[in-house]
Amino acid sequence: MKKVIFLVLILSAVLGVLFWKYGLSWFHRPQPANQPITLNIWGLWDDEGTIRPILDAYHESHPNITLIYTKQSLLNYRTRVQTQIRASQGPDIFILHSSWTPLFYQDLAPAPETIMTIGEYKQIFYPMIYETLTSQGKIYAISRDVDGLGMYVNEDILKATGISIPRTWVEFVEAAKKTTVRDQNGQIQTAGVALGTVSNVDFWPEILGLLFFQQPRGDLIQPANKDGIEVLQFYTSFVMDPKNKTWDSTLPASTQMFASGKLAFYFAPAFQAGILKTLNPNLKLKIAPVPQLPGKTVNYGAFWAFGVSSTSKNQNQAWEFLRFSISSQALQLLNQKREESGILGRSYARVEMASLQADDPILGAFITQAPYYKSWYLNSGTEDRGINEEMMGNYAEAVDGVLQGRDPMEILQASQVNIKQTLEKYKIEK
Repeated sequence: MKKVIFLVLILSAVLGVLFWKYGLSWFHRPQPANQPITLNIWGLWDDEGTIRPILDAYHESHPNITLIYTKQSLLNYRTRVQTQIRASQGPDIFILHSSWTPLFYQDLAPAPETIMTIGEYKQIFYPMIYETLTSQGKIYAISRDVDGLGMYVNEDILKATGISIPRTWVEFVEAAKKTTVRDQNGQIQTAGVALGTVSNVDFWPEILGLLFFQQPRGDLIQPANKDGIEVLQFYTSFVMDPKNKTWDSTLPASTQMFASGKLAFYFAPAFQAGILKTLNPNLKLKIAPVPQLPGKTVNYGAFWAFGVSSTSKNQNQAWEFLRFSISSQALQLLNQKREESGILGRSYARVEMASLQADDPILGAFITQAPYYKSWYLNSGTEDRGINEEMMGNYAEAVDGVLQGRDPMEILQASQVNIKQTLEKYKIEK
């Protein structure tokens, strides 16, 4: 009996020493590196067949990792994905709009420095991407594409009027007036440009954001000043000023007008080119950089990116795949599959790939402008039930107020209060 007790004491002592020396890791050894892992990916725009070659290429080099891609509906997407993540459910990797990044800080797992450093990230991507998807030295998401406003031109209209593509706003105003055609009653039949309203100007939030960014002292957070008034008055002048009038609230939506050949100039992101070609395959369009003010080059941009869920159990593996997905080879393969499916390719987010698309008749203008994109919380089509829709509401009230003849300063003072409240609601400092 004494021998048994002695052996038990010896065994306990040995186990105690081992536990003290190696801790829990001795008893719970890390799982093998080739353990089977499944990564669930949520996207919005690409079909599974389009993205599949990239998933298969990655699986070939990482046979233990299975990638499942699901194309989601945009309806209630932002709130749905956040609810899933906070319940420790949902995807490992998910798409998000660039303007949502501050809203998702607690839902995103930053990239490990072993996979990508902040310095490397800054070198790879355009400034807007770096400024939008990183914060305090952390990388929160990664982008494959970059996009912003382009100036679409109806080539037939410009050829008929003998007008060159304008580069400055002074040139643009004159070109828009000369290309506007009215009937005997003074009603606009062919519009020079769709600007001045919110009801029938598609992408008006981005256009207004562009004008504020281009204004020397324009401030989207505190617009109640002389410069803010000038922006509103310039934007609405295309409807209110008899000398500059090129648009009317009774006309069809700007996209419909341009597709039907009844609009000379139209501002929209790159993805609209594919939509316009579908609406009117015979439409002769050209895309040019947006007009600028002297001494400053800036454009309004926005894009969709991919991040890793903060509740994913495989965050490192998810980030390793994202790093692979933005390689030059992967991006070119993705665009190839899009084009094979009859879908317009997208502008590459990597600066080093600019030369591949600089001469593209559709994407070239967007690549030219990519280094000068700036973004904010005025973005159409996110359906986020949040920051963008609320901020668009604030500025829609301002534009409509001017159109109704109210005092611009009073309008902007009220808007400034609402803008501050919206930013505070979402805990956004800028």
